[in-house]
Amino acid sequence: MPKKRRRKEDRTITKCLFPAAGYGTRFLPATKATPKEMLPILTKPLIQYGVEEAVEAGIHTMAIVTGRGKRAIEDHFDRSYELEHQIKGTSKEPLMNEVRSLITQCTFSYTRQVEMKGLGHAILTGETLIGSEPFAVLLADDLCTNGADSVLKQMIEVYEKYQCSVVAIEEVSMDQTDKYGVIAGNLIDGTDDTYRVTDMVEKPAPKDAPTNMAIIGRYILTPDIFDILRETKPGKGGEIQITDALLDQAKQGKVIAYKFKGKRFDCGSVDGFVEATNYFYEKSKREN
Repeated sequence: MPKKRRRKEDRTITKCLFPAAGYGTRFLPATKATPKEMLPILTKPLIQYGVEEAVEAGIHTMAIVTGRGKRAIEDHFDRSYELEHQIKGTSKEPLMNEVRSLITQCTFSYTRQVEMKGLGHAILTGETLIGSEPFAVLLADDLCTNGADSVLKQMIEVYEKYQCSVVAIEEVSMDQTDKYGVIAGNLIDGTDDTYRVTDMVEKPAPKDAPTNMAIIGRYILTPDIFDILRETKPGKGGEIQITDALLDQAKQGKVIAYKFKGKRFDCGSVDGFVEATNYFYEKSKREN
C-alpha cells in the first residue's frame, strides 16, 4: 500500500525566525553600535537565550533578519579561532561551551531588512529563509523563562493540535494595552488558557482595547501569512503590522491564542532589562 503523503500543514516546526533589524532606540547610546539583541543578561546576549529556547523546542534552523550594524550577531554564532586558541586549556575555556554547542547543533542563515517598516515587514523579509512551511517567530527582547517546557515548546504542542497560527498571550494592566497587539477570543475545548481568536487590535488605547490579553514576542505562523502580508496595507505608525495580517487569518477561525506558562521580561525596556538581570543573577546564585 503506498505511503500516505503528509500535508504541508502537518509538518513539524523546524525553523525559527528572529526579526533582529530594529534600532533599539530605547537603549541609546548603548545600541548606537551594538545590536540590542546582543545586550547581555549576565554573561549571555539576549539572542542566545532565544536560540536556546528554540533548540529546547526541537528547532535547529535559525533564520535571522538583520540590518545595518548587526554584524555582531553573525559573529557571535560563528567560530572565533583566535579567541578559542587564547583560552584553550584555561579556566575560561568552559565559558564558551554553551555557544559552541549551539554553533554545532544549529544552522544559521541571514537576510537583511533594508527599511524598517514594522514587524510584519520583517517577517515577510524572512520568507526567503523560511520557504513554504509553518515556522516559529521569536523576538529576542521578550525573554521568557520556565522551569519546565519553554514557551515555544508549549506553543508547538498547541500548533500540532489545532494546525493553525498560534500567538502567545499574557494579561497586562489595562493602562498598558497601547504597547501591544491585543486579542479577543473564546475559550475552546474546556481549557482556561487557549482561545480561538475573534479580534485583534494593534496597540489600542485602554478605552478601545477589547480585553487585556496582550500578544508577546512568540508566534507560530502558517506559510500563507506571507501572501497575506504582501497584501497588508501599512497600519498603525505607517508600518506593516503582523497583527493586521493575523486578523485576516482570525476571521477564518485560523488563529489560536495561548496563555503560556512561565515568566516574561520585556527586555526592550530598561525596567524590564534590569528586572531580568536581577532575576537571573539571583537564580544563578541559587544554582551555584
